[in-house]
Amino acid sequence: MIKNGHHATGSDQRDEAGYSKPGVSACSPEKRKRVVRLWCDGCYDMVHYGHSNQLRQAKAMGDYLIAGVHTDAEISKHKGPPVFTQEERYKMVRAIKWVDEIVEGAPYVTTLETLDKYNCDFCVHGDDITLTVDGKDTYAEVKREGRYRECKRTQGVSTTDLVGRMLLMTKAHHSNLDNPDYQQHTDNFGKGPKGHSPWTGVSQFLQTSQKIIQFASGKEPQPGDTIIYVAGAFDLFHIGHVDFLEMVYKQAERPYVIVGLHFDQEVNRYKGKNYPIMNIHERTLSVLACRYVSEVVIGAPYAVGKDLLDHFKVDLVCHGKTEVFPDKDGSDPYAEPRKRGIFRTIDSGNNLTTDDIVQRIIENRLQFEARNQKKEAKEMAVIEAMKRREQQDQSEAAAEAAH
Repeated sequence: MIKNGHHATGSDQRDEAGYSKPGVSACSPEKRKRVVRLWCDGCYDMVHYGHSNQLRQAKAMGDYLIAGVHTDAEISKHKGPPVFTQEERYKMVRAIKWVDEIVEGAPYVTTLETLDKYNCDFCVHGDDITLTVDGKDTYAEVKREGRYRECKRTQGVSTTDLVGRMLLMTKAHHSNLDNPDYQQHTDNFGKGPKGHSPWTGVSQFLQTSQKIIQFASGKEPQPGDTIIYVAGAFDLFHIGHVDFLEMVYKQAERPYVIVGLHFDQEVNRYKGKNYPIMNIHERTLSVLACRYVSEVVIGAPYAVGKDLLDHFKVDLVCHGKTEVFPDKDGSDPYAEPRKRGIFRTIDSGNNLTTDDIVQRIIENRLQFEARNQKKEAKEMAVIEAMKRREQQDQSEAAAEAAH
């Protein structure tokens, strides 16, 4: 329940009917009489693990999470054209395991009317700022009414950074962000006319065991589960991957899907260029956030051999319609599952690849660079205004103290 602008917890946990649960955590839904409904909204364009982490944190603040996703038209008006269509974006957000429901075509400005319409107690947003086309805070109204909660923005990832990596086709970005080409590019891409906004810049993601634990399901396979193994890069986790994993999930009554992720060097061996765009740590979180996935093998062997199949007691091995690259010695990485008769090729009906996404970005490069600079300029203007207001408050306080 919301009380005095904060979420009541512990011994002060009461719902509107006045039920009180002394000593019970507010986050144990089975003990709470009333379901706390939460609202998150956004463009969710090029959904990455930063978005997933925001939704994970939001879900932890209550019981039922609704994600509102804006239309292409709304995004174009306020920010510039999205990379993904609204249909693709709706599907991506639906696949994130912490989301209970999505609202298609959610308004760009979050109002009390929207929260009330979907019976949400409050809305949750990251600790960056979202501005309308005319530079206003999109959450001003819900903040005023005490129906706004904030979660921590994920350090080290942003759509801007990912776009920057794609535009710069060089191998350097995995190992060396100090590379002068990358620095020069990010200077152009992540900076506005005056100074630098902390919300649009580029930083490096640092993986921790805690973050993996937060994203992992923690569920062991149960007797009667069908253990399905798939392997790949799953780079820039996208709608093509989601469609494939959903189809894999549907191969059994009780699926337990394990995704084997190849290390960066391995991916680069068979993909070339500057792939993977996301490193192994980023790809791990991206895949773990998907509702169809139960477990991830971090740095899986390229050949799906006897040891791996026996260790995980794999019943079925699946691969999509994409080309199967041979192993270093020229052998078929799926020779063993084929021999056992447990290999299956899956047609998800979606041909989208990571290459296609990179192409979309490159084609729209100028638009994205312009959009980014505009966004940065708006953010810097807000920061300046906030600083001025703070200085004004301080000088007023000092003047009052002098009297």
